[in-house]
Amino acid sequence: MTIATVMVYVDPEQQAEGQVRIARDAANKFGASLIGISAFAVEPPFVAEGVIIQETTADDLKRMKSALADKEQWFRSVAGLPKERVEWRCSVDYPTAFLTNEARSADLVVIRRTQEKMDQFHFIDPAEAMMRMGRPTLLVPDHVPALNADHVLVGWKDTREARIAVRDALPFLSKASQVTVVEICTSNEQDAARRRVRDVAKYLQAHAVKCQVDVRVHMAEPDAHQLVRVAKDEGADLIVTGGYGHSRLGEWMFGGMTRGLLNEAPVCVMMSH
Repeated sequence: MTIATVMVYVDPEQQAEGQVRIARDAANKFGASLIGISAFAVEPPFVAEGVIIQETTADDLKRMKSALADKEQWFRSVAGLPKERVEWRCSVDYPTAFLTNEARSADLVVIRRTQEKMDQFHFIDPAEAMMRMGRPTLLVPDHVPALNADHVLVGWKDTREARIAVRDALPFLSKASQVTVVEICTSNEQDAARRRVRDVAKYLQAHAVKCQVDVRVHMAEPDAHQLVRVAKDEGADLIVTGGYGHSRLGEWMFGGMTRGLLNEAPVCVMMSH
């Protein structure tokens, strides 16, 4: 796999540059182009007892479109790449749906890990986007200004999602100076876990990836906490895992590891579903 196009979502009212800078750095790392994405949806009129209390006016819509145009200039300034390598796409549409559709053009999608508000009209839902896009997703904490990806921790689980995540992450893994593949298992699974991570290491080594393996036994703390602690101990600045979840009655239900990393990981997390 190669990364030829990096896509990054920009909130229309966003001021922080974090994930845009990281997307730009990833584009430079792989000689890729960069696409900025932004959107908002028009809220339906608020009606009480048959009376319209609040609705979006033509002037409101004009101001919102103007804000998207201004955000394009901000994005291009932060990206700082040659004009021919940068593209901007925006729309009056639900942000998560718009990003999910446009992700067909990208090899990697970069988004802020933190959801600003539970507001489907103005903000994306990072977790839902990751599950729906069918693209590797780099989730960036607000306080992380850069991503070296020099030491990468792979959270292994012998599942389809983890196998896809490792394959998707190969461009990053092949450039890292150290990759650690770790599986967290029960005490009676350690031998089988060692065989699994050794197989993953052989696969990665065949792709010229320098890696080591580690097996940890489940502890009282949640697996996500344990994986984050391993990342800190190893000095890793990127965690690669599968993204686990399913939709139920219109809402996404996430596995414990996925939910924990989305809420708490202090470093960038790359997930594939």
